[in-house]
Amino acid sequence: MAQFALAFKMAIKSILSNKLRSFLTMLGVIIGIWAVIAVVGLAQGSTKSITDRLQRLGTNLIQINITGRNSNRNVTYEELQQFAEQHQDDIEAIAPTVSSSVTLKYGTNTHDTTLVGTTADYSTVRDVNVSSGRFILPIDVDYRQKVALVGTYIVKDLFNGQNPIGKKIKINGQIFTVVGVLEERANSQEQSDDDQVIVPVTVAQRLTRNAIIRNFAIKITDGNRSEAVMNYLNDFLMKIYNDSTAFRVFNTAQLLDTLNSVTQTLTLMLAGIAAISLIVGGIGIMNIMLVSVTERTREIGIRKAIGAKRRNILVQFLIEASVVTGLGGVVGIILGFVTIRVMSKLNIATAIFSIPWAVLAFTISLAIGIVFGLFPASKASRLNPIEALRYE
Repeated sequence: MAQFALAFKMAIKSILSNKLRSFLTMLGVIIGIWAVIAVVGLAQGSTKSITDRLQRLGTNLIQINITGRNSNRNVTYEELQQFAEQHQDDIEAIAPTVSSSVTLKYGTNTHDTTLVGTTADYSTVRDVNVSSGRFILPIDVDYRQKVALVGTYIVKDLFNGQNPIGKKIKINGQIFTVVGVLEERANSQEQSDDDQVIVPVTVAQRLTRNAIIRNFAIKITDGNRSEAVMNYLNDFLMKIYNDSTAFRVFNTAQLLDTLNSVTQTLTLMLAGIAAISLIVGGIGIMNIMLVSVTERTREIGIRKAIGAKRRNILVQFLIEASVVTGLGGVVGIILGFVTIRVMSKLNIATAIFSIPWAVLAFTISLAIGIVFGLFPASKASRLNPIEALRYE
């Protein structure tokens, strides 16, 4: 243990005597660990954001997506309402949705956002509430009233934080009256649930020039009945389309499973790409250590001449390589943590600092020091003391 402590002190002394070279040596490791922590943090943050959004909908939500475009006819909202009435013990509410990208204008301010056309039941199905004003009413849908509800980000960006209730806005050039503000759901971030405008579905159909409704959301009374209701829906839609590829019926649990599978693969892939810089850093460490062995040949000869064993020389150089990469790992983790905090504070992106990944990254940095420092350390330990003493 005393020998190890002595070797550690000598390694630190050697690193401090060549500060610039030591920093440049660990730079590749710093960048690699920094990239891994930041990339994984972004991937996990994005996953959590989407997962929270889906979980907020609950396990009792079923989605219908009409994919067929060459059918003789398409299912209508009225037909699905009749289906819901036939299964009223299982189905609480059903809401159609028509989505499109639109441009809002208020005075001289403009804002590009997502338009959602739907009905009054959307509030029940998607658990969407208003913080002020009112939601869409059945009369708005029946009489194609040009009313709109806006998210909190739109209030901040388009109305400069002022109360928008009763104000007139233009949506793709058409005048609408703002009747409600949606409750905040995503810290008023851009391109989130707080960055959308909701209008009656009948108005959205005309605005987007799309008479066919391709998306429906159904809220069931009991999440345990999800599979049964989905089977009813599949049978009902097969009678209309006679083609199972013309539609998709799925629930939030299936979406979460698919999302987790995809994001795990994506996280590993991105971390692997970022880790390439660690390998580059390791090669740089090996090159610098080889130069260090050549420069310190005479020192190694003197140590061997006064009794240092091959093991002592090997351990010293391995410790030097490990300390360099370990310090680089610590600095990289700190930079990754700071990057994640800054992105979160400035609402640039949702990112999470992962302690398990930080520990893994630090362990990998130490392993790189050992693996890439082994050859230079072995070369140093095999030097002949007589030849080393003669080296100029």
